[in-house]
Amino acid sequence: MRFRLQTTRYRVIGLATSTLLIAATGMAAPAASSAATADGGTRAIPSGGTTSIQTRPLGVDGLQQPELRPGGREEEEGGEAGEFTRPRPGFKNGKFPKKPLDAPVVPSSAVTGSNPDLLASVNGLTHRDQRLANGGNQFSLEPPDQALCVGNGFTVEAVNSVIRVRSAANGAALTGVQDLNTFFGYPAAINRATGVIGPQVIDPICLYDPDHQRFMVALTTLGSEPNGDFTGKNTIDVAVSNTGDPRGVWTIYHVPAQNDGTDGTPDHGCTTDGVEHGPCFQDYPHIGQDANGVYISTNEYDLFGPNFNAAQIFAFSKAQLATHPASVNVTLIENTSVDGSPGFTVWPANSPAGEYSSERNGTEYALSTIAGDGSETGNPTGTARRLGIWAITNTASLNTAAPNLGITSRLTNSQTYVFPPKSDQKVGDIPLGECVNDTTMPTPFGPGCWQVFFLPADEPAHDEVESTPDSLDSRMQQTWYVNGTLWGSSGTAVRVNGELKAGIAWFAVSPKINGAGKIEGTVKKQGYIALANNNLTMPAIAFTPSGQGAIAFTVMGETFFPSAGYVRITESGSVGPIHLAATGLGPADGFTSYKAFVGDPPRTRWGDYGAAVTDGTSIWLASEYIGQTCTLAEYFPSPTLANFGSCGGTRTSLGNWFTRLTKLSQ
Repeated sequence: MRFRLQTTRYRVIGLATSTLLIAATGMAAPAASSAATADGGTRAIPSGGTTSIQTRPLGVDGLQQPELRPGGREEEEGGEAGEFTRPRPGFKNGKFPKKPLDAPVVPSSAVTGSNPDLLASVNGLTHRDQRLANGGNQFSLEPPDQALCVGNGFTVEAVNSVIRVRSAANGAALTGVQDLNTFFGYPAAINRATGVIGPQVIDPICLYDPDHQRFMVALTTLGSEPNGDFTGKNTIDVAVSNTGDPRGVWTIYHVPAQNDGTDGTPDHGCTTDGVEHGPCFQDYPHIGQDANGVYISTNEYDLFGPNFNAAQIFAFSKAQLATHPASVNVTLIENTSVDGSPGFTVWPANSPAGEYSSERNGTEYALSTIAGDGSETGNPTGTARRLGIWAITNTASLNTAAPNLGITSRLTNSQTYVFPPKSDQKVGDIPLGECVNDTTMPTPFGPGCWQVFFLPADEPAHDEVESTPDSLDSRMQQTWYVNGTLWGSSGTAVRVNGELKAGIAWFAVSPKINGAGKIEGTVKKQGYIALANNNLTMPAIAFTPSGQGAIAFTVMGETFFPSAGYVRITESGSVGPIHLAATGLGPADGFTSYKAFVGDPPRTRWGDYGAAVTDGTSIWLASEYIGQTCTLAEYFPSPTLANFGSCGGTRTSLGNWFTRLTKLSQ
């Protein structure tokens, strides 16, 4: 996908010190269950050193050259239903519908104005925090990709591409904002003085290990040349706090993950063009734990080519990570499959302390769906009514010198889930879009706000409209295993009040391992959540040991700007009304919303995931929302470009996303 701010030449003009100087950019872009033994082998990964979360001065408002990463990985999460961007495997068995299933007809939930369970709710990290971190040596990024973990009195939040520590009592900030490039020991995303571009860090995830009182933050890192071209190397990076205080020292491990036969990785046959051998790429990492291990699952694609392989799972010993040794072992469960279909977003379960399965010498459960857009799972309909249930067995062997994990999976029947439509928004001010459309406001470059971004040769069409944010797809989202039940949720299309909208499907599965060592299980409870005239996206579920849970999500539509919402859910499957932890103040108005920046049609990136966690008593939620609004006049207050795009310090010129952190009683 092209970004106009990458490909256009730029001009520089001297401005007031509160604003930086750049009009546009110009750097050149460079069924039956199955059981098997994990066969990826175990490798020793040396420590990459230590780190800590350090507060650094923020950058200044305005545009800098370049704003968008040249050669950056444009992920293909979701996409339009029926628009398959990768080859679809030709599986022909009964697990997929013969024709697309209809969206379920769902009654609307009520919205309550009362939040008696809300103990704290604060704004989390924002696009402004992300872009101005590390002295402004960052790119503008969408979407945030929310990581959250809580324990020992602390809450750690991370997004693309910054991190912060807060108090678990009230959400008060305990550190400043740290960029993730620096935190993981890499050069800055971009050195604004030299123009050198650092590695690209994406998709942060976070976990608290209550058994050893350790915080863990992990992500995928793509190695790059100084001009931003990818080297082909990529790693799963894991940082582990050395104590139970995340404000202290952390130890880092860089796990080679290109899986092309180099750096000790297996060769998974990835390509550069569908034919020529090349490196793989680990996308969309997610994290879970049991009594013995920490498990990071990924979706593996060609880095440069068109193909999807399958979900991979990287397994670590919790006890070993907690001691921050000179090297740690990682065991790779390769190329997972369920009933002949490649595993896709196989989300490993998290659990409160003590809520682990001891079956088969320790078992970690996971869930997946088999729909998506079809290019990964092979399902051509974008619809399904089966779930993938998974178990990693013999996890206690992770604490030995020779781990010997088993992997077993099967499909089980479920309610229907369907690729969701894009989400409409309540009508409001979109000053970035209006700036692109404007042809009259005076600027140092001539009439028209658009000239702040583009040279005359690249004049846009001036026809931008309010966007419809992406609802992702129907992949599994966050998974929890509590009291012997495996809980998960996904996006789905729903028909509510006669309209097709994005909604939520949730599932409660009762899994077990049979005498043959294979997984069995059925969906014992399930349901939908929908809101008339609105969309619910990016669900994240968590449960306490007492059987009290919550599902977090974003609410947006005809009556709501993007807002942080949630419902309460009990282990009996009773779902309460929709609560609004924070009501949105305006529409999404970031660069991915407009074709002038990202091509036609634009795809407003949203999510790509929220978070919900528990410390065993309270539940913490994190969702993307819009916590500001402003007019074009406030966005562009002066012809000199002083304070351009900041709207009084509430946003940046190219983005206005916020995250919202909410603490609930159980």
